[in-house]
Amino acid sequence: MAELWEKSYPPDFDWHAEIKTATLSDELTQAVTRWGTKSFLEFGPIKLDFRTFDALVERAARGFAALGVKPGVHVALHLPNTPHYPIAFYGVQRAGGVVANLSPLDAERELAHKIELADVSLVVSFVGLDQKLPPAGPNLRIMVATPEDMAPVAPPLIPTDPAERIPFRVLLDPARPAPGAWPKANVDDLAVLQFTGGTTGLPKAAMLTHANLTASVSSYDAWGGAKSIGLKAGEESVLVVLPLFHIYALNTLLLRGLRNGYRLILKARWDTDDILDTIQRERPSMFSGVPTMFRAIASHPRAKDVDFSCFHFCNTGGAPLPMELRDEFEGVAHKLLLEGWGMSETSPAGTVTPPGNRKLGSAGLPLPGVMIEIRDLEDPGRKQPPTEKGEICIRGKNVTKGYYKQPEETANAFVDGYFRTGDIGYLDEDGFLFIVDRKKDMILSGGYNVYPRLIEEAIYEHPSVEEVIVIGIPDAYRGESAKAFIKLRAGAPPLGLEELRTFLADKIGKHELPTAIELRDALPKTAVGKLWKKPLVDEARAKAG
Repeated sequence: MAELWEKSYPPDFDWHAEIKTATLSDELTQAVTRWGTKSFLEFGPIKLDFRTFDALVERAARGFAALGVKPGVHVALHLPNTPHYPIAFYGVQRAGGVVANLSPLDAERELAHKIELADVSLVVSFVGLDQKLPPAGPNLRIMVATPEDMAPVAPPLIPTDPAERIPFRVLLDPARPAPGAWPKANVDDLAVLQFTGGTTGLPKAAMLTHANLTASVSSYDAWGGAKSIGLKAGEESVLVVLPLFHIYALNTLLLRGLRNGYRLILKARWDTDDILDTIQRERPSMFSGVPTMFRAIASHPRAKDVDFSCFHFCNTGGAPLPMELRDEFEGVAHKLLLEGWGMSETSPAGTVTPPGNRKLGSAGLPLPGVMIEIRDLEDPGRKQPPTEKGEICIRGKNVTKGYYKQPEETANAFVDGYFRTGDIGYLDEDGFLFIVDRKKDMILSGGYNVYPRLIEEAIYEHPSVEEVIVIGIPDAYRGESAKAFIKLRAGAPPLGLEELRTFLADKIGKHELPTAIELRDALPKTAVGKLWKKPLVDEARAKAG
């Protein structure tokens, strides 16, 4: 029986397309064989073709092996979008290890929590960012990358003192011998620990296998390979500004780009003028971002003078896309801005919007190989009919096997083989997904996950604070931002926003800092005395219209 959404697929799309899986190391080997000396990574003056990239990965893998990386060893990557990230990512995979992605935006305590939770024994960081990491020692080695690492200089020796930082160049020693045959992974082996949030508000590590990640690439390829989309292997250039530590960029840009022979133009940070210059100079054919990025482009005075005709279209995800922003960007760029939805737990394949069949406010149609059901909020065993709201549940080869070291969370996250997303929405009569609310309290700010509970815990450390509730409020630039409602202790002096942000600066990330504060004599509570967010959320929505 055909699925509800199949009738809305364009004629040349096939929801039943084969979803192939492989190991990440095998994907690299096949890409090098297929694409050879074609340009792969470009970062300023650094230009690496597929063959050269593979040679650097081989060196990195030998260096990681010399540091003890093997099957079962977890290596955290704490890096911006420089060539270090993809080299280290595939180097760890070739050595048989598991990558745990850390955000350069994380504050010290968040990094310490994630490193401990994920059983990380080696962190690869970037100079400056490494100062936020826990102390190095026998159980945690720290490697530091610098902008000069790609220069042809003699690599140093591995420091014998475990507390000493290891230079990234240690990995790139061309004279280091191979350790025999590399470990052979199975597609169902763990490849990546991707941190995410949930109903508790605390980060969890989603276990993504080689099969999960490559199945997601296959789903996107089955969609993008259709004639009406027009993406061609070996011919696309991709502007990569989305952070590679995030599942959105890791899968849809890096892993997919490697398989399909794309040229990836890396950007370490967002600078609107530089982005516009790059579009004019390099003529990339693909650009994926979060709504904040497209707002920055659309509102820039130079945008009207930029030629965006190089793009097939643009993609957005990571946060809801306001319709007025979509219209504003399309009015400036004269290119479609297509919305999709996915999660860290889905690697991140979920839904995409077909170019010729868009519905206002919809996140699109399920990708090939992805099943979506709406389950009753009170009885998750019961499937909801079209147009009825409920919890969005998803199944496919791309879906995580669970949360690392959290069996109870894993058990609660599935029903009848479907992953329970915590998002509330519905499928309309044509199979388009509409997301209307979230069960979990997570805030999506500029494409980043922001967890109110972490902010609340940090605010509680202020000596003047008695009670606090943090919610997400509409933000014209970020999509959402955090607002803190605070009840002060008796006799405490008034607390202003800038004072609070200064107090929190070393406790949470910059993207997590509240953008608004409201002092109240009392905060809403439930009948049993628990702090209650819903009245404040409803109040904020009413004010937003």
